[in-house]
Amino acid sequence: MSVPPAENAPWRVVELTDVSDRSIEEALNAATGDGWRFESVHFVTQPGNRRPMMAFLFFTRDALPAQGV
Repeated sequence: MSVPPAENAPWRVVELTDVSDRSIEEALNAATGDGWRFESVHFVTQPGNRRPMMAFLFFTRDALPAQGV
């Protein structure tokens, strides 16, 4: 399976192991400031524990034209 280079990819996934309001806010502000559009957040919890241990933030944007083509 071919994976496009990160700089030309129309999607981005940010993994957070520090799941706090501050870390989520910083990641959202950084990605949207770079032109990414926020799509969703998914939290990972352990059975019997309601506090998330990880979060994945999903972003999209229009694909950039390939360089050197």
